[in-house]
Amino acid sequence: MDTRVADLARRLEETGYLCDEELATVLFLSLEMSRPLLLEGEPGTGKTALAEAIAESLDRPLIRLQCYEGIDATQALYDWDFPRQILHLRALEALSDATKGGVEGVEEAEKSLYDERFLLARPVLAALQQSPAVLLIDEVDRADDEFEAFLLEVLSTFQVTIPELGTVQAATPPTVVLTSNRTRELHDALKRRCLYHWIDHPGLEREVAIVRSRAPEVSATLARQVVDVVQQLRSDADLLKPPGVAETLDWARALHHLGTADLDVETAARTLGALVKYRDDAERVRAALDRMLAR
Repeated sequence: MDTRVADLARRLEETGYLCDEELATVLFLSLEMSRPLLLEGEPGTGKTALAEAIAESLDRPLIRLQCYEGIDATQALYDWDFPRQILHLRALEALSDATKGGVEGVEEAEKSLYDERFLLARPVLAALQQSPAVLLIDEVDRADDEFEAFLLEVLSTFQVTIPELGTVQAATPPTVVLTSNRTRELHDALKRRCLYHWIDHPGLEREVAIVRSRAPEVSATLARQVVDVVQQLRSDADLLKPPGVAETLDWARALHHLGTADLDVETAARTLGALVKYRDDAERVRAALDRMLAR
């Protein structure tokens, strides 16, 4: 591994995030080339956690834009603090020179309503203002085509124009991480703007290492037993929602809090609420626990 890539992987590991060489390489290139990084993968594979680890390792603020159906540019960019503007206007009206100042007084009052102090910076604008920062655009696949087009424009120039104030441009382009659970395909234009990486569920040894790193209170024996069952569930159980790494960690911590030293069928069955989130999945897992633990 390139020493610079290895150093980046080591810094991420110090935050508790373990990544493989391929992911560390594409992240290194994203930072060096100032290109957004698009991460796709199943829920719970550590996409959001990577952005958090990047911010921590670089000692930069993490600014998160959570996408959802119907989100538009206003929720991403800025808004005006209307209640404060009203209070400001009433204060001006209370001054005799504002109320009797004629046209010029009115124009000045109107201009003062759109002062920067009344601006509410939403995540994208905040990331430009606070550069260098890490901008996490989470679950971009939940947004619509129009919002994708808006993101494409912003990510191409790293600047936005506010009609009342002018253009805001990042002194240093933010580190941008976009995540997608692939509920729909993103447009090629947005993908071309980004470097791309698919994050899959980790293998057994890496997931054991993740549990030991993120939940050091869990014993090595219990961590391996938990991960072994989870790995079998992902490959054999045909679940509606296979558990992600986040659920693995929750289950391991739950078992630890119960004082479990060695995983058994009864304890596993009682704690499935930390691992699977659908009734049908829970029934499938209960029916297979004997076989899975016997392995």
